[in-house]
Amino acid sequence: MDREDFFTQDNPKDEIIELLTENMSSTRRRLSEIKDQIEQIQITVDKEQQRYSGIAAELKTVKENLDTVPREDIRDKYDEALEVRFRLATMRGQLEKIEGQYDYLEKQQATFSQILSSLEGVDYLEATDDEDKPSRRAVDIVGIINAQEEERKRLSRVMHDGPAQSLTNFILQAEICQRLFDRDPERAATELDNLKTNASRTFQKIREFIFDLRPMMLDDLGIAATVRRYSESFGEKNDIHTQYEIINEDRRMENYREVFIFRTIQELMSMTRDYAAATEVKVRLDMSSDPVKILVEDDGKGFDSDVVFETDDDSIVEDARSSALILLRNKVSLVGGEMTVQSNETDGTVIRIEVPIDN
Repeated sequence: MDREDFFTQDNPKDEIIELLTENMSSTRRRLSEIKDQIEQIQITVDKEQQRYSGIAAELKTVKENLDTVPREDIRDKYDEALEVRFRLATMRGQLEKIEGQYDYLEKQQATFSQILSSLEGVDYLEATDDEDKPSRRAVDIVGIINAQEEERKRLSRVMHDGPAQSLTNFILQAEICQRLFDRDPERAATELDNLKTNASRTFQKIREFIFDLRPMMLDDLGIAATVRRYSESFGEKNDIHTQYEIINEDRRMENYREVFIFRTIQELMSMTRDYAAATEVKVRLDMSSDPVKILVEDDGKGFDSDVVFETDDDSIVEDARSSALILLRNKVSLVGGEMTVQSNETDGTVIRIEVPIDN
């Protein structure tokens, strides 16, 4: 059934509930499969780690007895160490990737569940004047699901262009070191230093990627500390002057509310970088009352917000930023919140969002 046929059914609300239920069932099966993969890979990683620890101890002994250990034995031991280290790094990379997929699917499952609860409790599929035209609420829900798939594609590209490419470079550098070990030990040592530097740089990028994907401090320290850390990191990495203000920092909320608030701020800040080419961003999070208030302001390239948000003609929404903001507004609406946008082409953009926390 294609999208147009889907929304011309007699009861589109029931059809969407059925679609979401099928997706939840499929996601549940996939979670079970991934969990088994994680357990198997973890067993392999533990074995390789034990093996590498043993080789590391042997290398330490070799280093202490360089004058008495045959050169061929030294080379063989270092070759073995490189092989095990590469295998261990590869397996850990696979484990992190699969664990990331598992976490993402868990969040997707939770989102499906939340949408289903909303559908079953409130009639989101309001009638339209034109019976042949799909309900806007129905389109919004499917748009959110499609946005999740786009996010998965983005993460896949990031992993391919980042860690995966770096691992390929590590292999090449290791091979160069292996060939140079006998002919030019001094240059081999230089290449090993380069390999270590590149590995450290890649490790830092992976840590940043993991933080963007799911900051662990959100669970431990809460939304205030996470927004502060993200704002500081955002400014440093993107060379954008970033100011932030957090009111009532000690307040804690349910985890899913904190996740929603953080993701909303993260998405808005990313838009200022990706679409507005801003040089200055201001973030304000007020948790002193209900609803929680979010403000993100930038001095970058704006747009005519009146045209985008005060018309029912979707054909005018051509640029990616406007489409992303409309989708975000719909997500905020699903949790009972409100979002307003003030923007023009010369004065930047100001976005205000209110998210209820006691409903």
